[in-house]
Amino acid sequence: MSKIVVALGGNALGDTPQSQLANAHLTAKSLAPLVIAGHSLVVCHGNGPQVGMIKLAFDTASEAGAVPAAMPFAECSAMSQGYIGYHLQQALDEEIEREGGRGIPVITMLTQTIVDENDPAFQDPTKPIGSCYDEKTARRLAAENGQVYKEDAGRGWRRVVASPRPIDIYETISLRALFYAREVIIAGGGGGIPIVKREHGYVGVEAVVDKDFAAAKIAELVEADYFVILTTVEKVALNFDTPQQRDLSLITAAQAREFIEQGQFAPGSMLPKVEAALSFIEATPQGHAIITSLEQASQALNGMTGTRIIN
Repeated sequence: MSKIVVALGGNALGDTPQSQLANAHLTAKSLAPLVIAGHSLVVCHGNGPQVGMIKLAFDTASEAGAVPAAMPFAECSAMSQGYIGYHLQQALDEEIEREGGRGIPVITMLTQTIVDENDPAFQDPTKPIGSCYDEKTARRLAAENGQVYKEDAGRGWRRVVASPRPIDIYETISLRALFYAREVIIAGGGGGIPIVKREHGYVGVEAVVDKDFAAAKIAELVEADYFVILTTVEKVALNFDTPQQRDLSLITAAQAREFIEQGQFAPGSMLPKVEAALSFIEATPQGHAIITSLEQASQALNGMTGTRIIN
């Protein structure tokens, strides 16, 4: 049987606890068959909408004087990992048991992602978090707290933080042990909590690690056979959303690099997914990376659909 790491988008979950729990059950219906078939599974998930809500709630409460201070972003990330993992864990456990997989444990692992404090991303923060402000308020806050604020797609001004690349996962030893024990692991939520090494240990930093890159690093570290990125489309395409669109079923790493140079994949959309897939297969030459939709996960692993990237 195969060792599989799946990266699940945060937008595939929900904007409220109720909708998220319902969506978690839909997700579990697609992933449980992999466990029943005997594969080892790690599920990594996004947290963009969820961590944004947590940050906004604390910012609003702080501004109203209801809580003594705003919550640091690393702590908000930890909170989102907990409650998203709780929902996925319940849903997967229920679906696995329904399909006859009794006794297969599901665990959520609070995950810390080690990043380089000198990563160039810290010099050019781009990831918006927290509340929206008008320009005047944003400039006042920036002057008061030294943070960076940028206009966000016409929705107002928001604080932006760095999005550094992961260099390691703090819990790697535990991940490997649980993975080889065939526990279903929910890990790397939202890209993990970014931490940097200091003289006497690690500390959290105000940053967001791309969840696909964090999942690719986890897949590399546990020596997965397959790294599967689940998104909203069944296949990666060239000339996407044009009359010349051409879906891709199998491409090499070299071909993927050529398509990136041609500008075929949109930044903030398909580009980071393809780049994350490449980072996995280039670090794990025997591995396979697959990009497909949640609904087609099992079929893609069987070679029936999806886009497969190989060396």
